[in-house]
This record gives sequence, structure tokens and C-alpha cells, in this order.
Amino acid sequence: MSQVVVLVVEDENVVAMDIKGRLEKMGYEVPETANTCKEAIQKVLEVKPDIILMDIVLKGDTDGIETAARINDLFDIPIIFITAYSNDEIIQRAKKTVPYGYLTKPFEDRELNSMIEISLYKHEMEKKLRESEEKYRRVVERFLKLSNEIIHDINEK
Repeated sequence: MSQVVVLVVEDENVVAMDIKGRLEKMGYEVPETANTCKEAIQKVLEVKPDIILMDIVLKGDTDGIETAARINDLFDIPIIFITAYSNDEIIQRAKKTVPYGYLTKPFEDRELNSMIEISLYKHEMEKKLRESEEKYRRVVERFLKLSNEIIHDINEK
């Protein structure tokens, strides 16, 4: 099995490097970090991460919640919010992006690892469900087409 690639989006470089180091000790690959919305989207294109850890407060005009929404519009990558903020307003905004998790800093390695593993599993199961639904849709469409052809042939006779 290939190594899981994680993109850390965090505006404080010291914190980003700490999280990167902790993830690498857990066996994850963290080739890049980003600290702005624009940089995060650019790194997603370059790195093609399996999962993103997104801080809510980022440098620039766009925060992590808006960045997550933009990434969700463009890519199918699970996002976990990591933040020091947990007030109701932020949680209400964050949940609209349908994150796979929300960790409040400081967090333990065990919590982080569990959240990543559960998020990756959930994402994989959702992907399989979408594929299954698409396969079922195609079968039903073929059945309906064939049924219509049979009915048409019967009516022609």
C-alpha cells in the first residue's frame, strides 16, 4: 500500500512544521505545506494529497473555511479542520463545508491519527457508494431502454 499524502494548510510556519514532523513520525508523507488559500489550491494541484489538514485562520483575505469550500468545489479530497477556535459561529460556518473532522488545538497525535484514518476510510466508502450508484443507474437505464424497445416491437406487430 502506498504512503498516505497529507497537505497541511497552516498560517503559522512553526505550527505547520510541528504538524508535518508529527505526521511523518506516524508514517504519513507531507511533501508540502501551505499558508494561504491560493497556495493551498496550487499545492493540491502539485502534490495531489489524499487528505488535507486545514487551519481556519490563514494569511491573506481568505480563511480556511472559504479555502475548504473552494477546494471542495474543485477536488474530491477529504478535509479535516485543525484550529484553536471552537466557538459556535465558526463551527456553524465550518460545518457547511462538510468537513471530515474538526480538531481543536492542541491535539494529541493519537487523536490526529485516528481522525485521519477514519476520514480516509469514510471517503473511500463514499467513493465506492457513488460508483455503485452510478453502476446501478446505468443498469436501470439499459433496462428501461430495452423495455421500451420490446414494448415498441410488440406494438408494431
